[in-house]
Amino acid sequence: MPARSRKPVFVMLRKAGLPAAAVILTGFFAYYAVLGPNGILSYRDYQRQLAKRQAEFATLDKQRAQMKNRVALVDPKSADPDMADELVRKELNVAHPDEIIIPLK
Repeated sequence: MPARSRKPVFVMLRKAGLPAAAVILTGFFAYYAVLGPNGILSYRDYQRQLAKRQAEFATLDKQRAQMKNRVALVDPKSADPDMADELVRKELNVAHPDEIIIPLK
């Protein structure tokens, strides 16, 4: 009789094995779709990081535009005399005795 009691258990496990594996596999993918590193819950974090990076990019883009403007003003082909004079005085620390220097920064 002990042989007969095992046989239905093995048959039942064999029949339930494939559906159980499918449920486990589906649960695995569902877990990573919700809680994984690229899941739904991490989407908000990505949005915050994107907003932060866009703000940094806007700041850097503004600085880049200012630098581009200053480079255009000191271009040897068409240099702005006031800008050239300002740069020379700033770099060489040269001023006439009757001039008043007002630092901007």
